[in-house]
Amino acid sequence: MALGILALKVGMTQVFDEKGVAHPVTILQAGPCPVLQIRTVEKDGYNAVQLGFLDKSRKRATRAERGHVSAELSSKRRERISQGATGDTMSPKADCEPQKFVREFRLEEAAAVAVGAKLTVADVFKDIKRVDVIGTTKGRGFSGGMKRWNFHGLPASHGAKKVHRSIGSTSSLASNRGFGRPKKGKKMPGQYGDERVTVRNLDVIRIDADNHVILVRGGVPGFNGALVMIRPTNKIKRKAQN
Repeated sequence: MALGILALKVGMTQVFDEKGVAHPVTILQAGPCPVLQIRTVEKDGYNAVQLGFLDKSRKRATRAERGHVSAELSSKRRERISQGATGDTMSPKADCEPQKFVREFRLEEAAAVAVGAKLTVADVFKDIKRVDVIGTTKGRGFSGGMKRWNFHGLPASHGAKKVHRSIGSTSSLASNRGFGRPKKGKKMPGQYGDERVTVRNLDVIRIDADNHVILVRGGVPGFNGALVMIRPTNKIKRKAQN
């Protein structure tokens, strides 16, 4: 568990390194991300940092979203706290615009950043060589077995009638006599995509600190314009045993 950053998937291209080798990369517009809230074990039961990304119009933001980032919004609770009637204290605010994309990164220890600080891709991934990218895959709706699981379908020769894209038998009579019901986990047609996916251990090819851009090798979940989370990878490469 390590501190990461929020980003927007721009698209894919290829770049060449110093040796002239081409690398397929995904361009991610990462940050800057204001720190909206700090979670602590004493108050919340766990350590985490809450980040925001992309400003949201105050006209389109709810009152709760505006009050979460700004201390200027008046309320009865704030008046009671300011008068000392409750004995509570107001949590610090980031003093920024409401954010479109808000996520938390859990930490093992207390965070070393303060509310209101802005994290950039160069600061977070200064000496990081590999990252994990978390996003939501493209939603493809209700799909058949051939599209969802790459089934080859049934024979398309003479005598086969309207079964070319069928998945075939779903019961388990051949392997378990008398069972007669599909086994749990059987690959069948259903909802395809639109799920949270983590692509792990992607190489960091290049970081453009001036434009807040990071290039990672390979593809990441989501369409162009999708919002993703980037964190240092937690995958350990095991050395080959001789």
